[in-house]
Amino acid sequence: MSAKEPGRRHPDDRLLFGACGVVASEKARQPEEGGLPGALLDTPFEQRYSAGHPFIIGRGAGPFVNVANRRGECANAAARTAGRTVRSSSSLLALPRSLVRAVMRLYDHPHPSKRGAVIRGYDRPHAVRTATMCAAVAERLGHPADRLYHYQIACLLHDVSRAGLDRRLFGKIWSWAKAHGIPTRPREWRAKYPTTPYGRETEAFVSRYGRELEKAGVPLTAWTKEQIEIRLGHARRLRRRLTVVKPALRRLGIQWMSWMGEVMLYYYYPEKLSRAKPWVKQLAEILVACEQLEAYSNRQRGRDYYGRTQESLPKAFAYLDRLKNEGLLSEEVLTALRELVAEGKFDAILEQARGRRLTHGERRYLRRLANGSITWE
Repeated sequence: MSAKEPGRRHPDDRLLFGACGVVASEKARQPEEGGLPGALLDTPFEQRYSAGHPFIIGRGAGPFVNVANRRGECANAAARTAGRTVRSSSSLLALPRSLVRAVMRLYDHPHPSKRGAVIRGYDRPHAVRTATMCAAVAERLGHPADRLYHYQIACLLHDVSRAGLDRRLFGKIWSWAKAHGIPTRPREWRAKYPTTPYGRETEAFVSRYGRELEKAGVPLTAWTKEQIEIRLGHARRLRRRLTVVKPALRRLGIQWMSWMGEVMLYYYYPEKLSRAKPWVKQLAEILVACEQLEAYSNRQRGRDYYGRTQESLPKAFAYLDRLKNEGLLSEEVLTALRELVAEGKFDAILEQARGRRLTHGERRYLRRLANGSITWE
């Protein structure tokens, strides 16, 4: 990506960063090289913030911070209204926008049939919004700032195994599977077909349902199998994708930690964290909770990925309660998430995901969430 001209907004900014801004910007625009200002390329990421470099949340030339006030108003908008600048009071979400753009490019995938063409990473704003919420919940639960740096990188990349997602083909395969009651996640597949060798769910799907899928008008090509693997072979696909991601992160001055991959696997493979340190398990739970809340509120993902026609906040929190009952989420994580939602911290993010403002009834529902599960009025 070429450096943008001073004073001009990058074409991805509106889509990726949102109207209120959900990721970091630099105090002054600087030329990019490899996604970061050249003088900082050789500086470890943690040191960039601790050394006083002005990497904070927001967009534009000014150092705005993306924290919603108790009215649920984005702090950027509140600051502009008040005619003043809001500065970050902590290291939370201290990621430069140029870095986030560089990380998001790791979602891009070569087109299988068009030489030189690239399939742009699917729904990258979802990853940014999820990472923003995750860091806020982790901070609320007391995780240290140096851990949050790497955690947010992991959250930004939590969907990187989906690089190459073909929206039309993927949607056709999995809407067909859902209509026929076919499991769409590895742990659900293993529950229904326990004799399937571990990690071979994709092959089992092709063997069991391949002919039926072809009869439904989906040719069983190598590219079709990749779209099946995106859902049923998450761990294997993630492992392959990380061979590209890790060197790229090193070039950006970010060290990969083994626990980062563990938290990315938890939703599909909770058994892989059975011996993980408690704080790693908690970060994994936070990612699941925030990612699912965003996904249930995400209009585009709902249409493309789940075949959904309407977003429902009560259904989102009912699903989180279900995950708690299944043992995937702890009460501590859900309580922290509910508190932040009730305080209005995520209103702007949920509105960005939905593509519209929250209604009065939805805001009233969210403000009451700290009291536990409630019904929609």
